Amino acid sequence: MIIFNLKNVGLALAMVLTLGFLAACGGDGDESQNWRFVTEEVEGQVQYVYAQEFADRMYDKTDGEVQIDVYEFGGLGEETDQVDQLMQGAVEMAVMSPGFTGDMVSEGQLFALHFLFPDDVATTQDILTNSEALNTDLRERYEEHNISPLAYWTEGAMQWTSNDHPLTSPEDFENFQMRIQMSPLIRASYEAYGADPQDMSWGELYTALDRGTVQGQENPIFFIGDASFHEVQDYMTMSNHNNYVAMTTVNTEWYNELDDDIRALVDETTQEMQSWIFEEQQRQNEEFITIIEEDTDNPTEIVELTEEERQVFRDIATDVREFYRSEVSGVGGEILDKLEEEIAEHE
Repeated sequence: MIIFNLKNVGLALAMVLTLGFLAACGGDGDESQNWRFVTEEVEGQVQYVYAQEFADRMYDKTDGEVQIDVYEFGGLGEETDQVDQLMQGAVEMAVMSPGFTGDMVSEGQLFALHFLFPDDVATTQDILTNSEALNTDLRERYEEHNISPLAYWTEGAMQWTSNDHPLTSPEDFENFQMRIQMSPLIRASYEAYGADPQDMSWGELYTALDRGTVQGQENPIFFIGDASFHEVQDYMTMSNHNNYVAMTTVNTEWYNELDDDIRALVDETTQEMQSWIFEEQQRQNEEFITIIEEDTDNPTEIVELTEEERQVFRDIATDVREFYRSEVSGVGGEILDKLEEEIAEHE
């Protein structure tokens, strides 16, 4: 598959960047600027088309003064490589998921809490866009590491896929090898169900599922379909247990040194993209559920949880929030507390 070739090329390219990269200057008065924008997904997927649309808008707004090169997953390394590159200023912008920064910014792991956000994805997007807990308090925690999240947005509700049996009760997770992102809280969430979580980059996941190294995984529908995970999984459980949240991030030092007018355009474009990306993820998720349903060569049984079944998982997941407050959060869960209040206001 192409993602494995990209990964190998990307790792080599990332080494070259580490040795010889000179970051483009933002506020030195040059007539043209060239920025690098990395994503965790491949061309055509939600994060990549977001970055490309962002690049096109900045190019148009600046009459070509700002040119942004967009890199798909593997182009400059894997997910954790991209985090390091952004922190060090080897790239200026990145779309990243908080799950791959959990060891660095513990507060960001709150996105791994199951059944935290409303079931309605549009309401969740509104919360992500306007939350003070996220856009002010959590942003400050990331900026301690030279990363500024300019926006949070959903890529859609998460679903479970599995082999042998659908995942409809905690008993189905007993000793189940579940692929997860490298996050202590994601691990705790699945251990609470009785699973055996396995950290893994998504670039390795198709082969791992095919060989039985892991038995299941979680992702939005578009990603399950586009990455062809359904080809090597027997079931997709419509659990809607979480949203896959992405962050539009920039290198803090670089961002602060931008000319005021350019920085204002970055902020303006970021806000414009919130509604655009919501519609795009919705389109892709609707498109790929049909593709999965109609793939007779690789039949996948789709199982939808009842509200009673979801409530059993919700009760267990709610207890994990106390683990977050006592074992994960560095501020006693204050950001989570504020976020829960904001969510309650929407509900």
